[in-house]
Amino acid sequence: MPASQLVILSRNPGKPGELGPIATRAELLRSLAVRNTAPERSGDDLLYGPGIEIQLAPGQDPVTQMLLTITDEDIAWTVILRLARELQWKLFDPYTGRELTP
Repeated sequence: MPASQLVILSRNPGKPGELGPIATRAELLRSLAVRNTAPERSGDDLLYGPGIEIQLAPGQDPVTQMLLTITDEDIAWTVILRLARELQWKLFDPYTGRELTP
C-alpha cells in the first residue's frame, strides 16, 4: 500500500487563477525548524518531521503548495493537525478530493 499523501495549501486565497502563498521559503523553514521539521542538509527540498516528510517545489519562493507524505501513521496525525492549525494551512487529499482546515 502506498504512503498516504496530502497537499498543503494556504488558507488565504491568491490572485485570480493563482494559489495563495503559504509563506516565503525562509519563513517557512524557520517556522518548521522550531517544530522539529527540517531538511537533512541546508538547501534540500525534502523536510523530515515526526512521522512525516514534506516536499517543497524546487526553487519556489514564496511557497504556494507542498506535498506531505505520512511515514508513520501512529504519530503523524497529531503532528499534521498541530502544524496545520498553528501555521494556518489547508490540507487537500488528492485521492478523495476532500479538504481539511483544522
